[in-house]
Amino acid sequence: MKKTIVLIAGLVCALALPAMAQQPPAAPAAPAKLQALIITGQHGHDWKGTTPVLRKILEDTGKFDVRVTEEFRGAGPATLAPYDVVIVNYSDSGRPERRWGAQADAALVDFVKAGKGLVVYHFAMQAFAGWTEYEQMSAANWRPNMGHHSAPHDLTVKVTDPEHPITKGLKLEFTQPNDELYANLKWQPAGTYHVLATAYDDHALYAASRTDARAPQPLEGPGANENMLWTVDFGKGRVFTTALGHVPPNLGTPAFQVTFARGVEWAATGKVTQAIPPEMAK
Repeated sequence: MKKTIVLIAGLVCALALPAMAQQPPAAPAAPAKLQALIITGQHGHDWKGTTPVLRKILEDTGKFDVRVTEEFRGAGPATLAPYDVVIVNYSDSGRPERRWGAQADAALVDFVKAGKGLVVYHFAMQAFAGWTEYEQMSAANWRPNMGHHSAPHDLTVKVTDPEHPITKGLKLEFTQPNDELYANLKWQPAGTYHVLATAYDDHALYAASRTDARAPQPLEGPGANENMLWTVDFGKGRVFTTALGHVPPNLGTPAFQVTFARGVEWAATGKVTQAIPPEMAK
């Protein structure tokens, strides 16, 4: 009886081995997605409209898991610990009750200094007047008598650093339709930020419409090249700022979507692995 059992077991093994040998190798595990947090909830702009679009842009790349918080006051290091990159779509609008507080401020600064990423989106550069580290990280800020634009119009964005991971492989010029062109911002000292792309601010357009009509800011010459995309190294971390993307339709363009998603990945990791769609490629 024992011999019979042994013979049967051997036969089963013999039959099973070829089948096992024919099994395809297990597919490699998909790379872990980058963890992104969008901070929003207060703004002078349409944060309720833009936030879902920002989230979708990132999730559609297949490279990000995205969470959104509308309340960052009282946050601390544990709040940010799960994330690789933070996107700020928030402005306190100069109201003290909308400030995050010392603990949350320090948590964000330490997060970036330790090697993580920060993205300052459009009018978030208006936030937090007097917060020195935030102004250093964003590099440029909209401040009283410093920051204006003419009416929205089609912008020609010109890449000034075609070798940076964010812009490498992009067309050297591309159109961003009907967007705001920020100008005359308050900038940190030269050398503390790195410009990736600019757009020409035609001063003739201010005759028809300008955001500083009550106290017009000076316009020197016929126009000026204004920075649209730039980066900052802050501690061990990386900051990407985009001045593009005023309202949800502006976020639906290839120019915004490609530069934003690539900028977020670079801020999170220091490199960019996304393919460039044909309409944005050289």
